[in-house]
Order: sequence, then C-alpha cells, then structure tokens
Amino acid sequence: MKTTSTLGALVRSFFEDHLRCQKGLSAATLASYRDALRLFLVFVATDCGHRLSRLAFAELTAEHVSRFLNSLEIERHNHVRTRNQRLSALRTFFEYLASRVPEMLAEAERVAAIPSKRVAPPATGYLERDQVQALFAGLPRKGPLSLRDRALLLFLYNTGARVQEVAELKVANLELDDPPRVHLHGKGDKWRVCPLWADTAELLRSLLTQRGIGDQRERPVFLSHHGQALTRFGIYKLVRRHTRHLALATGADAHHVSPHSLRHSTAVHLLESGVEPNAIRAWLGHVSLETTNRYAEITLRMKVEALKQCEPPTQASERSHGRPVWRDDADLLSWLSSL
Repeated sequence: MKTTSTLGALVRSFFEDHLRCQKGLSAATLASYRDALRLFLVFVATDCGHRLSRLAFAELTAEHVSRFLNSLEIERHNHVRTRNQRLSALRTFFEYLASRVPEMLAEAERVAAIPSKRVAPPATGYLERDQVQALFAGLPRKGPLSLRDRALLLFLYNTGARVQEVAELKVANLELDDPPRVHLHGKGDKWRVCPLWADTAELLRSLLTQRGIGDQRERPVFLSHHGQALTRFGIYKLVRRHTRHLALATGADAHHVSPHSLRHSTAVHLLESGVEPNAIRAWLGHVSLETTNRYAEITLRMKVEALKQCEPPTQASERSHGRPVWRDDADLLSWLSSL
C-alpha cells in the first residue's frame, strides 16, 4: 500500500492533531517532543548525507534511533534520563507514523523494542526547617523587586508548586478572601486547589496592589522588571540568587538549590508534621502515591522516631513482665475465642 502523505505533513499532524488536540499535552511537553524529533531528524539527515527536506520514510529506522540515542550520551554528554526521555518521544512518533504509513509498522515495532536504560532516581534535595527560616530572614526588604521575591519564595514553599505552575499563575487563579487559596494548573491538564497561609495571602495582596494588576484577572501574578510574566528560567535564577548561601540537606552542592528543592522541602516538612500522605499527594498534584511515599525515605528524623517506637526495653520493668494489655480487652478476648 502506497501513501501519499509526505514526512513534513505527518510531522505537522503529529504535533497539531495527535499531541495537541487528541492527547491535550501542555506547551512544555510539546516543546520536549519537538526537541527530541528535531534532533533525531537532523541526525538522520546528516548521517544520510543530504538535506532534511529530502528525508524519506525508509530512512527512519530503528537502527538510526539506536545510533541517535548513543550519540546523545557520547557526543552530547546527555544524562541517561534525557536519553530515555528522547526514546519515549520517538516511540510515540513511530507509533503514530505506523498508523498513517502501514509500511512503517515493522520499524515502529523495532523502535518499541529498544529498551530504556536503568538509572537511579534523581537525588531529592530539600532544605531543613532552620534553613528555610534563614532564607526568609535574609531576604531584602527594600528595593523595587523585594516584595515580589518574598511573595514568590513564600508561595513556592507554601504550595510546593511546580515552577511551570507558578510561571503560568494568573490573578484569576487566586482567592485571597478567607480562607485564602489558589487554583493550580498542573501536569496532565489537571487542576488542584491549595490552601494559602495568611502571610502568603497578605504578601500576594500587597504585590497585586503595588503592580496595579489586582483587577486584571488574566494578568500573570509574578512579573519581571519589564512587566512580562516571569519565565521558568527567570524563577530558577531568582531562587538560585537568594539561596546561594544554603546547602541542601542531602549534602549536595549549594548551587543545586532550585524551585523544585522548595517543592521537596514542602513535602518533607508536611510529612514530618504528621500530614497524611494522601493529603500531601493531593497538595502537590502527584499522580501516584508512590511518588509521595519516597519522601518518607529521605528524612532521617522520621526514621529515628520510627526506630524509637520499636526500640526494645534495656531494663526489666514491671510493665514488661505484667499482664499483656490485650488480655484486659474483653471484646478482643471474645473475638479471639470465637476463632
């Protein structure tokens, strides 16, 4: 069966129809797919020795995918996680390609069979409570951007929001009346509501009043000094600037403190405060509870407390030799007797 579609037309429909319309992926995810496919197509064209516009379907092979993935690690020095992310994007593209060009089905199956590399999960760096206090105590209180920076950092720590969620935050997403809360637009086009501390709400009110955007509901909340919405990179630089004197509790270098470090800090501190993991999962917008549970493994204080609960007695005591507590429970004894 011959196809009349060109590669260019299928690439366009892959992004515009399949990813954007049918799957409803976010702009950030679309950009990730775009970068993966752009790098791959340029690699194949260079390897075949002709222009990108002359690529044929027959040149898009599983062998080229494998060699491209190797080049990412060897020549571009990309991390294994980046390599696996590119592979995931190419699998999706080849699957779509096979649905439109039946001749590509065999290659799509070979690409699907390329294994992802095993890689250790990234370190979960977070700040201790005293470090968070030192961070806010050291923030400047004077200057044209001091209020914005303080409100932004407190908002990050209060909500545990992802940096993209903060960059896209609009005035309409805020409800600063009692009780104050914010509507966050997260991964998978999902919305969640997060409560705000009174201090956070007060700083946000002051910030909106200072910028004169309190009644402009579609305006971004956090603006650059040029009056444009802060980008992800702008927020990252802002956090780095104010946390350069801090070191993560994991022992990582201080320069690795990022907006995501504050997200991790929120999760760890909520867990240490006794908040139920399911509530934290909803708070942070995790899809799986397993993602939330990993925070219980990285905080030493919780491990120490758990150890105390099961610590054996070091001295003989009247309680240890006395009548077991369960023997005084008539209901429990009756139930045991009925077994």
